[in-house]
Amino acid sequence: MRQYWLMKSEPDECSIDDALAAPVATVSWTGVRNYQARNFMRDAMQVGDGVLFYHSSCAQPGVVGIARVASGTRPDPTQFDVASPYFDAASKPDDPRWLLLDVQALRKTRVLGLPELRAAPSLAEMVVLRRGNRLSITPVTTAEWALIDGTLLSR
Repeated sequence: MRQYWLMKSEPDECSIDDALAAPVATVSWTGVRNYQARNFMRDAMQVGDGVLFYHSSCAQPGVVGIARVASGTRPDPTQFDVASPYFDAASKPDDPRWLLLDVQALRKTRVLGLPELRAAPSLAEMVVLRRGNRLSITPVTTAEWALIDGTLLSR
């Protein structure tokens, strides 16, 4: 059964344009350093799942593209790279703490920002809109996906 996700990326790290310009429009989703987000990747995300590509920590945060999960998980090499901001001295190659998966960008969309998401009553329970939510990966229900991809992004 296909599932849906919202995945946040800072555009300075990897923008939707960067993803679309990558070979086969596919990027490795490195740097996830939250256990719940890691567990979503490891335990729930499957190749073919839909992804709302979301720019965060920028002037205009919001959904900026549609993508799909393009691979299963594997160890994130940045955890072992002492020069990386994502280096984790406690993580060991024989027992990696952090994972990544590949995401394939399918298309760029207009920016669908937080005010517009909040204005849709049927999105009131969307995880990304909850107070205090800072997760970089959150589940999206089938109904939320249908409204966003089928209605809001086509305006």
